[in-house]
Amino acid sequence: MSCELVGGWVSPGESKMIEVVSMPNPQRHENHVPEELLFMDMGPFHWHLSVRAHAWRPPTDVFETEEAIVVRVEIAGMEEDDFQIELDGRYLSIKGVRPDPPERRAYHQMEIQVGEFSIEVELPSAVAATEVEAVYNNGFLRVVLPKARPPGTS
Repeated sequence: MSCELVGGWVSPGESKMIEVVSMPNPQRHENHVPEELLFMDMGPFHWHLSVRAHAWRPPTDVFETEEAIVVRVEIAGMEEDDFQIELDGRYLSIKGVRPDPPERRAYHQMEIQVGEFSIEVELPSAVAATEVEAVYNNGFLRVVLPKARPPGTS
């Protein structure tokens, strides 16, 4: 993993958030934050270190009905055309980028994730790829994947 440090100078008594963005490293399987970042001496400054992966994963439900497998993703602040949805056999991939509002601000708390996200789901059974429907409404992406019918049935 390589790290990118995002931050800047602050005056004494001010708070500043440092964001450590981890990038995948094929030689390591776990997230690793370099020790020098965890134990930085900040003197009179109050710094908060946070770590997030390069791509984040929004809350996702996968459930099954008699007719279909349904994947529901909670992700507010998007447009229907902002999603890249791919189906490869029984593997569904949903990707996109939730934009960061452009206004200038100093965070006191930051919990809403922005930027690149990615979801990979292994479906429990085969689906009819030509009949998949995706709808984004009220902050939820709903992907309905009709189950594949056995050959010879209608």
